[in-house]
Amino acid sequence: MATLLHIDSSALPQGSASRDVTAVFRKTWEEQHPEGTVVYRDLAANPLPHISATALSVGSVDPAEFTAEQRAAHDLRVELAEELERADAVLIGTPMYNFTIPSSLKAWLDQVIIMGRTAGEKPSAAGTPVTVVASRGGSYAPGTPRESFEFVTTYLEKVLTGMLGLEVDFIVPELTLAATVPAMAELVGKSEASRAKADEEAVTKAKALVARLAG
Repeated sequence: MATLLHIDSSALPQGSASRDVTAVFRKTWEEQHPEGTVVYRDLAANPLPHISATALSVGSVDPAEFTAEQRAAHDLRVELAEELERADAVLIGTPMYNFTIPSSLKAWLDQVIIMGRTAGEKPSAAGTPVTVVASRGGSYAPGTPRESFEFVTTYLEKVLTGMLGLEVDFIVPELTLAATVPAMAELVGKSEASRAKADEEAVTKAKALVARLAG
């Protein structure tokens, strides 16, 4: 039985494109693999603490000498690392906030990246497939005026593959603000097409991933 680690980071509980598309992926995953397990983290509803000096330095302290604060910081990082290590696949939903990822997702990354364990020469979850749904209100596609402002997929590709050794694939619904921003009214059709494509990719990729893991 395969385990899917599902992480959402949008601050919006409703009306979030990234949440909606990850929900399509997860629903398909569960339909294709009903005996499987889904571990879910909503980083907006239950935010993780940002990395602290205690969390960064606890690795150099003898566990027998931990203070209560050090023990809590250590245990949280181990819990997150174990979730990642147990997962057969990972699903991450992230909107673009000010050209990059939400701070809640950055907090998860900072906590879960542990040099010598999940990161380093032999990352403990290396090769695990990760599907990232990266939504954005406008378009930052190649050739668009704001292409160089895109620090969501560019950052996540580097950190997820380069540090954690994961295998990353992206689904990118664009122009998600077209229906609510009057100045973008002429882009509603393109927005709807992008969303339909994202939903289709979520279904296709979820089915392919279940088949791959079953094989």
